Amino acid sequence: MLENYALSKVPERTKKPRQTGFTMVMDKGSSLREAADLIETCGEYVDIIKLGWATSYVFPKLKEKIDLYQSAGIPVYLGGTLFEAFVIRDQFEDYRKVLDKYGLKYAEVSDGSITLDHDRKCEYIRQLSGQVTVLSEVGSKDAAKIIPPYKWIEQMQTELDAGAWKVIGEAREGGNVGLFRDSGEVRQGLVEEILTKIPFERIIWEAPQKTQQVWFIKLLGANVNLGNIAPQEVIPLETIRLGLRGDTFDHFLSQF
Repeated sequence: MLENYALSKVPERTKKPRQTGFTMVMDKGSSLREAADLIETCGEYVDIIKLGWATSYVFPKLKEKIDLYQSAGIPVYLGGTLFEAFVIRDQFEDYRKVLDKYGLKYAEVSDGSITLDHDRKCEYIRQLSGQVTVLSEVGSKDAAKIIPPYKWIEQMQTELDAGAWKVIGEAREGGNVGLFRDSGEVRQGLVEEILTKIPFERIIWEAPQKTQQVWFIKLLGANVNLGNIAPQEVIPLETIRLGLRGDTFDHFLSQF
């Protein structure tokens, strides 16, 4: 971690390649110049880039962007909605060819926008895990669809058993579905119940809003895995992780 000067009583952060303290950044169509700026200013804090939903389908310089991130040691994967778009069109094998075409080492398997039999979802995970590292997303993008905690736990565990490296708790880029109420408030009971069965290091919590990031960091510490972070929020998030922003300023001092 870059440190411009010495400061005591700062939480220790994990080093790349991280298993915990993971920051997944959402690229919603950044230009090549913006991607280069992200790498220059905060590449040290970015563990993986998600090209949101199906933006990769229409972005004009896709290979150049992927190569740019990967040359900086930052893996890239395509949003789960794109996986679903291929699956619903019965083009799963075409999706696998896209992963190979662009030299992608990660893929997301999700069913947030389509209805997919869970056994079939796990079979997709098994097949893809022989090709790439799989992140599987649990939860619906439909705010009206409330999944009970036991179902979250059951699906997370079976997807990990099927070969997923980590499971992602759904929140969308707005942070107002899945793990959260439409107001953005964390479904606290849901999260705490999930954590009784699923190890925290195997979960990436989508938390695009600052209040959500603060909540998870206070609950699970500086090295909680967080996702759907906007590029301009990477450095602010790092200061929250380190207790160097008002939201967590006192939280970590008492631990030293």
